[in-house]
Amino acid sequence: MSGPVLRLRADDPGAGVPPSPVSRASLATPLALQRPRVVEFGAGTAPIAGRWAAAQGFSRILVVADAFNAARTDVLELNGAVAVFGTVKPEPDVPNLEAALALAEATKPDLVIGFGGGSAMDLAKLVAVLPGSGQTLAEVVGPEKVRARGPALMQVPTTSGTGSEAGTRALITDPQTQNKLAVQSLHMLADIAIIDPALTLTVPPAVTAATGVDALAHCVEAYTSRKAHPLIDMYALEGVRLVGAFLARAVADGSDVEARAGLSLASLYGGFCLGPVNTTAGHAVAYPLGTRHHIAHGAANALIFPHTLAFNAPAMPEKTAAVIAALGLGAASRQADVFEAAHRYCAGLGCEMRLSALDVPRDDLPVMASEAHAIRRLLDNNPRDISREDILAIYEKAY
Repeated sequence: MSGPVLRLRADDPGAGVPPSPVSRASLATPLALQRPRVVEFGAGTAPIAGRWAAAQGFSRILVVADAFNAARTDVLELNGAVAVFGTVKPEPDVPNLEAALALAEATKPDLVIGFGGGSAMDLAKLVAVLPGSGQTLAEVVGPEKVRARGPALMQVPTTSGTGSEAGTRALITDPQTQNKLAVQSLHMLADIAIIDPALTLTVPPAVTAATGVDALAHCVEAYTSRKAHPLIDMYALEGVRLVGAFLARAVADGSDVEARAGLSLASLYGGFCLGPVNTTAGHAVAYPLGTRHHIAHGAANALIFPHTLAFNAPAMPEKTAAVIAALGLGAASRQADVFEAAHRYCAGLGCEMRLSALDVPRDDLPVMASEAHAIRRLLDNNPRDISREDILAIYEKAY
């Protein structure tokens, strides 16, 4: 089965979108872009996993997956001694990681495979670097504290949203503080990423919509960040265009392989954006929804996305207008117009846009605002200063 060719028809949203504003960063500003050594992309590429593992001589393989994907590891056509950790949680926490590490200590894999969404791939990164390292999770939280990696690392995404297959970060929830612990290391970059859009055909419409907006948010937040760079802008804006062209199609018809491929590519481009630039206020404001109330990451980002896009519009009017145009939503740069267009877009995909409908207690909003405002690693990248009161106002408006 050959991979589909992606083409934008003249009637597709995103076709004929004018060139975007250039990033504020100088073309000469230094920037490092890291990507997996091998990227295999296209429908029907999943069996490459087994062939690549065999060619590299790997015989002890640990697959890190959620329960659904743990039941279909046969699509990877793996040989040798294959162990499966199949209980990855939607928002993995420290105990979930510890259980995966225990299996890795027992099986001593020479290849770790993340098979699933961002949660599985994030856990796989840590499973590939912590066992036998002499380092604890607490010692590697932050940038570039991991000393080395033992086994090889393969990532095989089964959703189109996180872009974790292309990145060097892993996020784990600390149940004591209800905050996300972020580990970033080049040692967690995959040796090979296999992106088979056919693996996403089973994703239901609601999850397709939410994860698609997550990919969109990665691209948009990197594109409008204070750290935005022309080298990343091209991936970011093309990712937005791909979402605009294909997300609604995939939600309407999950068997549309071309639409699924478009989203897989948008997710990959979003992953390219995360390493050098990363996200901004959108993700910071969305995080407490997941850590405190166990709302899926994609759904949280979809609910928050219109609010932070509009909040930042006065600081980035030209780039915001380019985002709205790339999504096929017409022309808008004024804050109110941007919010209305983005909110209508997300709601039209079927995303839940009210915190109250997700059973978030109203009296929890102030605590959530304080927690979000403390995530400086993201908020310091935001193009417009955002106060705790601004974040609380966003939560109130979204309630």
